[in-house]
Amino acid sequence: MVLDHYNTHKKPKNFSFKNANTIKIYFSKFSKVFLVIIFQLVIIHYIYQSPSKPSSSSIHQYTTQQIPAPKSDDRCKHGTVYVYDLPAKFNQDLLDNCADLDPWHSRCKAVSNHGLGPMAAGLSSAVPENLSPAWYWTDMFAGEVLYHSRMLRHACRTTDPDTATAFYIPFYAGLAVGRYLFSNHSAQDRDASCAELLRWVGNQAPWRRSRGGDHFIMLGRMTWDFRRSRDGDWGSGFIYMAQMKHVLRLGVERDPWDPLEISVPYPTGFHPRSDRELVQWMEYVRTANRTSRFAFVGGKRQMKGDFRTILQDQCREESGSCRMVDCSGTRCYDGTSEIMEAFLASEFCLQPRGDAHTRRSTFDCMLAGSIPVFFWKRSIYNQYEWFLGDEPDRFSVFIDRRAVRNGTTSIRKVLESLSIDEVRRKREKVISLMPKFVYKSGEDGSAKDAFDFAVDGVLRRMHKRGDSTT
Repeated sequence: MVLDHYNTHKKPKNFSFKNANTIKIYFSKFSKVFLVIIFQLVIIHYIYQSPSKPSSSSIHQYTTQQIPAPKSDDRCKHGTVYVYDLPAKFNQDLLDNCADLDPWHSRCKAVSNHGLGPMAAGLSSAVPENLSPAWYWTDMFAGEVLYHSRMLRHACRTTDPDTATAFYIPFYAGLAVGRYLFSNHSAQDRDASCAELLRWVGNQAPWRRSRGGDHFIMLGRMTWDFRRSRDGDWGSGFIYMAQMKHVLRLGVERDPWDPLEISVPYPTGFHPRSDRELVQWMEYVRTANRTSRFAFVGGKRQMKGDFRTILQDQCREESGSCRMVDCSGTRCYDGTSEIMEAFLASEFCLQPRGDAHTRRSTFDCMLAGSIPVFFWKRSIYNQYEWFLGDEPDRFSVFIDRRAVRNGTTSIRKVLESLSIDEVRRKREKVISLMPKFVYKSGEDGSAKDAFDFAVDGVLRRMHKRGDSTT
């Protein structure tokens, strides 16, 4: 309940300032001074009282008055970010109509809670009890919502476009395009929202000055969902539209040959509220009791020569060394504690390509302190360099899928050939990388997370670009 302060400070009905003699009767000189002081304090209170708390259901909850002032330290040394206030149809309306984002089931849970999703349940057997509130069933394609929410309250956000170094376009392209990917929709349907967005932003003064060269966007789906070159092919043609020629793009998977794309980590289910919680989790996985040599989490695909089927078969054959979670159908879609339990109990985790070359599972695996095993170079090489570095061999293992497919290589034997010291070094490297690929949910602490590293990288790049054009 909100108190009505104005009503609690009403004047007495019969009070009058017109009769000075009456005032003298009721008040001494000291009382007059005291009354004046009280009256001034009341006025000051109403002038400076805090605004009411905004609703948590809207992406526009962070008003200009609530934006933290850019810090004077090194945090913003490369500049500030201006966030476009787009028409609601490009972001908020998609959230409000979340039941229509997928032809098979509602996506409302997936995009809830500013992209974190619903609170996770049933994890008591896998995570420390005091860390349970930091776990969510976060959807792997919710990054657009998560990034927008975080950008609105970023310390280096500015509301003055004339002073900005970079311009963020909070368009939920993945949600907008995803509505039409799995149904019988035309290329025009898949491109309509993207084309309309570019018409809108193309009329803005900052865009006209740079032709989008100092602008960036976050794409919540893989890059291949936006690279349709012919009308009959998969996806949208967003990236190939003329106005996107200079725009920097953050995405969960990049085209290794596109210098304007930066791959950012898929969001996992762990969103620590403080630096202390992250450190506690890192120590927890470091001391986990790993009873299996390797694990495989995934489902079969109904296609000839499916590599996931081969991995499942090998895992069953090596049941004494391999732990498997069969995710066929939609069993793992909304999350299950079995996934984290399997990774925590395994030294290594098998990471074949997914719908594209990268997988959300890679980050779930590393979050558990398990060492990823890749079978395609493109699953990790030239991906996530801002977050994982450019030496994947330091924290992972590569096994050529062709040798596994033709039966000349045993996964178990390859992994058992690694020395104890080598395994320990790789695991320590995985754990040391966690602060760079985990997305926090709280502001308690000074350590940066994946979002901060992404924005820092964008600002460095835009700052460098600005220097080169002056």
